[in-house]
Amino acid sequence: MTTTVNGPAGFDLLSTVETGGCSAKIPPRQLEELLQDMPLPADPRILVGIATHDDAGVYKINDETALVITTDFFPPVVSDGYEFGLIAATNSISDVYAMGGTPLVALNIMMFPSTRIPMEVYKEILRGGHDKAREAGVSIIGGHTIDDYPPKYGLAVIGTVHPGRVITNAGVREGDELILTKPLGTGIILAGHRMKMTIPSQLENAVSIMKQLNARGAELMQKYSVRGATDITGFGLAGHALKMARGSGVTVNIDMKSVPLLDCVYSLADQGCIPGAAFRNLDYTEGGTRFTSDLDYNLKMIAHDAQTSGGLLMAVAPEKSRELLKELHESGHGEAAVIGKAIRKAEADLVLQ
Repeated sequence: MTTTVNGPAGFDLLSTVETGGCSAKIPPRQLEELLQDMPLPADPRILVGIATHDDAGVYKINDETALVITTDFFPPVVSDGYEFGLIAATNSISDVYAMGGTPLVALNIMMFPSTRIPMEVYKEILRGGHDKAREAGVSIIGGHTIDDYPPKYGLAVIGTVHPGRVITNAGVREGDELILTKPLGTGIILAGHRMKMTIPSQLENAVSIMKQLNARGAELMQKYSVRGATDITGFGLAGHALKMARGSGVTVNIDMKSVPLLDCVYSLADQGCIPGAAFRNLDYTEGGTRFTSDLDYNLKMIAHDAQTSGGLLMAVAPEKSRELLKELHESGHGEAAVIGKAIRKAEADLVLQ
């Protein structure tokens, strides 16, 4: 696996950006302000719209089928074009999985400076996206390009789900246990790489995690009748958990000592390698979050680290969580863990301890 230089063209995509991946999202507080006055559509066939800031929209076609519709794109998160395409496609498709859906087709979204970067890099990005889509059983059937700098890539994805089995970030029930399927820390690892604070194996591990599809997690959520979930991306674990809590009318309690972390993430945070996106996410969550007095500062900031192509956070009935976790471990999600619980609504929407 190449994570440093773009193969045949020898061009480093990280030289084009200051903030890549899901760290490039508009800060969550500003996004909420932007959307608060947007009119909500009245179409009764819309099962999930913008009201709860979910991972994707869901539109009912008939009693058996609903469409899951999403889009995602971002600037380069790694140096190599092919790897960037793989990660961006994985991240885009994940929103369909987070809703319990099956992805079917996609459109490329590409912003690329045609005169400033070799066209071979462009081809490698698209090849990576195509290969990951094919792995997911998704057909790329078109797309759109504009000339822009720095480059950005992603997909608009359409999938399907049964209208009665849609999984949303507002479906968490009191008593549910919370399972996280991937370790945290991609934002910190990527920042550490750019600051030359990591070794190659640590970056390669993070890249491997970002390329891992959440397909099996979606299948297991349907098998075990999960109704509340989200994928962890640019707003960090804390930001996305807060949205789940508010949408579901519960308090989410997370034990940070139980949260799986990528190798060296805690050490990097302890050395001050905490990206700016984490502080922007903290600015969003602190008004609705209680941080216990014994919460380690580094773990607090890791909870707010912006993830690119992160895992699923699923709310599972306690009597089913052990078996679901066992199947996750057996299917390539060896670091998946129970990290918390949904409790009766308290003063704080989110508790980090």
